[in-house]
Amino acid sequence: MAQRIKAAAVEGFLRDQGHEFSEFEGGDWDPGVRVAQSGRRQVNVFWDGPGEADQLNTITNELRAAGYHVAGTQQDRGGRRRLEVTRP
Repeated sequence: MAQRIKAAAVEGFLRDQGHEFSEFEGGDWDPGVRVAQSGRRQVNVFWDGPGEADQLNTITNELRAAGYHVAGTQQDRGGRRRLEVTRP
């Protein structure tokens, strides 16, 4: 079973890697990374803006190198791509 994980830990790691974070302004998200807690054992990571596939691929590689388990998924009905991040 996966260990508990906190969005703040993943966010801190991504900030240390130099990633810019998205902010909600003017009714839309600025380009950048967004991290959301999804239960006690999973964190979701999104990329807001152009180059979503490439950015998520880069983030996946960085998280895996740091020991996280990462699975790329897509929300229902052709929705947004996201990374489901856990700690094995």
